[in-house]
Amino acid sequence: MGKNTHKKARPRAAWSGRFAEPVSERVERYTASIPFDKRLAEHDIRGSLAHARMLAACAVISKRDLAAIESGMRTILAEVRSGKFKWSLANEDVHLNLERRLTALAGDAGKRLHTARSRNDQVATDVRLWLRDAIDALGAQLAALQASLVDLAERHAGTVMPGFTHLQVAQPVTFGHHLMAYFEMFARDRERLADCRKRVNRLPLGAAALAGTSYPIDRDMVAQELGFDGICANSLDAVSDRDFAIEFCAAAALVMTHISRLAEELVLWMSPRFSFIRLPDRFCTGSSIMPQKKNPDVPELARGKTGRVAGHLMALLMLMKAQPLAYNKDNQEDKEPLFDSVDTLADTLAIFTDLVAGIEVDAGAMRAAALEGHATATDLADYLVKKGLPFRDAHEAVARAVRAADARGCDLAALSLAELRRFSPLAGADVFKVLTLEGSLASRDHAGGTAPKRVRAAVKRARKNLK
Repeated sequence: MGKNTHKKARPRAAWSGRFAEPVSERVERYTASIPFDKRLAEHDIRGSLAHARMLAACAVISKRDLAAIESGMRTILAEVRSGKFKWSLANEDVHLNLERRLTALAGDAGKRLHTARSRNDQVATDVRLWLRDAIDALGAQLAALQASLVDLAERHAGTVMPGFTHLQVAQPVTFGHHLMAYFEMFARDRERLADCRKRVNRLPLGAAALAGTSYPIDRDMVAQELGFDGICANSLDAVSDRDFAIEFCAAAALVMTHISRLAEELVLWMSPRFSFIRLPDRFCTGSSIMPQKKNPDVPELARGKTGRVAGHLMALLMLMKAQPLAYNKDNQEDKEPLFDSVDTLADTLAIFTDLVAGIEVDAGAMRAAALEGHATATDLADYLVKKGLPFRDAHEAVARAVRAADARGCDLAALSLAELRRFSPLAGADVFKVLTLEGSLASRDHAGGTAPKRVRAAVKRARKNLK
């Protein structure tokens, strides 16, 4: 007998009855989403089980069918978790892969699972379930990063450093106060994610392809079992909306922007020109040619990855901008930007939590830098105002004093009382108290100010809010 030259038959697509020929292998690869959407498998199983239980409760399928579906899904879940599930590109996506396996295990009961739903409302449900879990995990990671910032801020509530505007020395602040600014940024990020979660947490299932279904279903029952706050109110919107993904990516891009700002400062502070901090070796690399180098690769890469997440936001906006109602195949492209945004943000938050905890501070270098650039000039102007001089006149007098100090190559505090009185006769012997770094810090003793005791109070409130 001759050698059997027949190829193994490829599985027929779920919709193939309408078509006279199968799609080409190139198109199959181009349209398949299984390489990336298989990560939705456990959420797809959860949604399918809730749907099946609802169908049984509404007498759309039998209790025997439900039992077979539940048994099959338990087997599939174990296979997915163990890595033994066999994914097939020919089955297009995570939904058909799981359905085909269920049918092999449960027979006709597996074929009945898709009653009263479409892949359109199914995938929208899966992505919302997945993203809801991701938001909860990211919120916890943000809180952990905030806790690291608070710990470092508490240790340096009184450590003097220069505050900058335009990257020029402006006024003295404490390092703790500076770190607590980032705490506030990340607090807003947590609020945004929590608010976004409210709109993620609506159930699309039951919208079917676009118009709803003629079967007697109970969408509220499914929503309750899956922990949704309610259902999507319009079937067309339910299957075609990706606002929730766009909103999440906007929130994620803001988190990464805040991390990027911190990363930029870490890079600057680690430079020998600043020498404010040292990063642990595990977050740095060396040079292949310059043996003395210790490069802040992690902060630098975080800056770069910020552009990546912001790019995903733009990709999703462009994805949706010209889509008519209702579902379109374009929406398959929503997952990779969304998944990568979550992955990138999660990895960055975990690394930065550890990085911040390992920062070593050179308080002497910070103090020396704060003594440069006449950081207490504003304090001198405020002193003269309190003596009765209008602020604009005080500003002018101090500006002339700064110019004189620059000409002498000294700080304002190094000018004698007689020299200071040349610019304003209101200067008295007590003027030098306001020209010290500690005097400047202590004078900012109000809510939100940089006075060390206010920083410690902010730390205390922050710890309370993180509990």
